[in-house]
Amino acid sequence: MIENRWRDTEAQKWVDELGSNPSDADVALAHRVYSSRIIGQDPDLVMHGGGNTSVKVTRPDLFGDPQRVLHVKGSGWDLDTIQAPGLPGIWLEPLLKLRTLDGLPDEDMVNFQRNNLLNSSAPNPSIETLLHAFLPHTFIDHTHATPFLVLANLPNAEEVARQIFGDRLAIVPYIMPGFALAKLAAEVYELNPDVEGLLLLKHGHFAFGPDAKTSYDLIVQHTNQAADYFKMAGSTSLRVRVPTTMAAGLATLRGALGPDDPDAPMPVLSLRNGPDVLAFLDRDDVDELATRGVASPDHVIRTKAKPLVLSRDDLKSDETVKAKVNAFRADYEAYFTRQNERVGNDRTRLSTLPNLVWVKGVGIIGLGAHDKAADISADLGEQNLRVRFVGEDAGGFRPLGEDDLFELEYWSLEQAKLGKGKPPPFTGRVVMVTGGAGVIGLATAKAFAALGASTFLVDRQADQLAAALETLGSAHDGIALDVTQEAAARQAADAVTQRFGGLDILVSNAGAALGGALADLDESDLRAAFELNFFSHQRFADQAAQLFARQGRGGQILFNISKQAVNPGKNFGAYGLPKATTLFLMRQLALELGERGIRVNGINADRIRSGLLTDSFIAERAKARGADEASYMAGNLLKREVEARHVADAFVALAQMARTTAHVVTVDGGNIEAALR
Repeated sequence: MIENRWRDTEAQKWVDELGSNPSDADVALAHRVYSSRIIGQDPDLVMHGGGNTSVKVTRPDLFGDPQRVLHVKGSGWDLDTIQAPGLPGIWLEPLLKLRTLDGLPDEDMVNFQRNNLLNSSAPNPSIETLLHAFLPHTFIDHTHATPFLVLANLPNAEEVARQIFGDRLAIVPYIMPGFALAKLAAEVYELNPDVEGLLLLKHGHFAFGPDAKTSYDLIVQHTNQAADYFKMAGSTSLRVRVPTTMAAGLATLRGALGPDDPDAPMPVLSLRNGPDVLAFLDRDDVDELATRGVASPDHVIRTKAKPLVLSRDDLKSDETVKAKVNAFRADYEAYFTRQNERVGNDRTRLSTLPNLVWVKGVGIIGLGAHDKAADISADLGEQNLRVRFVGEDAGGFRPLGEDDLFELEYWSLEQAKLGKGKPPPFTGRVVMVTGGAGVIGLATAKAFAALGASTFLVDRQADQLAAALETLGSAHDGIALDVTQEAAARQAADAVTQRFGGLDILVSNAGAALGGALADLDESDLRAAFELNFFSHQRFADQAAQLFARQGRGGQILFNISKQAVNPGKNFGAYGLPKATTLFLMRQLALELGERGIRVNGINADRIRSGLLTDSFIAERAKARGADEASYMAGNLLKREVEARHVADAFVALAQMARTTAHVVTVDGGNIEAALR
């Protein structure tokens, strides 16, 4: 059931932010922003850019004459976070004149709409702008609500709609979004102008009203009536991940889905395996349902027309996974060839790889070039499962066929975007950072994330880890572990694989310094220092190498070593000894793993304000050397303090040096005594 989120006090806050004496147009737009956001906050109404909203107002033109203006959702904005700039204004009268045309190509429609924007720098208005324009109502809401997708894809959808709503909804046959759909919807509406909304077959739902609250209330009311009819209690279960024993199989799958170029990024994976997902995958008709298309036409752009279907046992065999991926690719190639011939051989083929995988007994997996795209595919996949489940049992899930789906997947407006824009250099790369909540670890994670990576933090302090992940954002993840525990590396490897599908770069950074002369040091303390500053690095490197092997690709291991590895410091033997061993480990692994395409490099840093070098310790060391704190921290050839961000930049630089391995980059501002050569 959909919760009615409208609160008069919250709506008024959006108006109050306008200041004193706002115009009627700005008040209406403020209400439009508020109601759009509460629609977008419910994934069972809209997901990931789906749906759109509008409001018609009156504003003065350059000559001061009042003109009607349509504010409609703009491209690139999601309803749940939309602001006023995300609802660009368009002069309404020119749009209404378009209705006299017999036809209008999509490109001409988009160009005409841009030419009539109040602000030429505003985003492109929704592809369904003309539908909003041609309907007379002040406020119009369009959703892809889960219950309405069940209804819209029934073979007898119109009959069932009449049972639920009587004559309160007009029924619009399916036409691809654009000019023709806008004209048809307006004509259907005008046959019965007393309706409260529209049901667009195979597509979604419109409601409208004189004010934002009325239109929103109808969206909620209609959706809940459909949900009641289909006995759909509760919301769609989304983003449920529980531990699985199939982590190794996910890494195998990720490798099989990667491009032929071993240096190119593999997709990021997003696993969903809650009870509802597993119940659907246990159906006897799951293989046949996989061939039926998608719940809403726009989903095909994110998920493709059908998923790759595997079994739990398939994931146990590298050969089986690769064979089934190749069979999917061949099937998609054949689909594209026959459809492209049908429409005139003028389309550019997209990737033949799946965007969604159903694994019986394991879960569904969204795939994407980055974590956000993978999550979107998985979210839409979960909604599609529920629509299929309920719809098939309520009379049949009968969505659009292949021809119509191809038109959407290879829409000219989408094709025009191909090849535009270069993704950040670490897009699609999964980076694990140990000691990730510490100063250097978090700086490193931020540096990789800023360049498109999906980061996964490992840290012993759960509260600090949570705070670090909060700063990185929900696209990133982590696990609280003591890296010195024998099973920690394996647990972290399983966790990163369950979250993102595998691993590309390990930044083995965790460490701590123990002071004191070696002669006075208890042996247990020295052994503990080796557990943290050497053995944890060795175990995590071993697990990373195993993950890279499962993926059938190379990878990178980056160690935070320390200048202590080559330049001993008085009373720092318990730190320098394991760090020197880690330096040798780095070189040994580079020697042994190079033929597998795994690069192993390290950073030697010195005097970084971090958990290893606290303010009190800095003061103590400075006093011992007869210097002030600033001089002590800048005690290098450059006479400038080295910060955590400089170490992070060095890790990123090493990661981009595609033909470099067994190399150590020194980040210490210049210290001849610590020079490697």
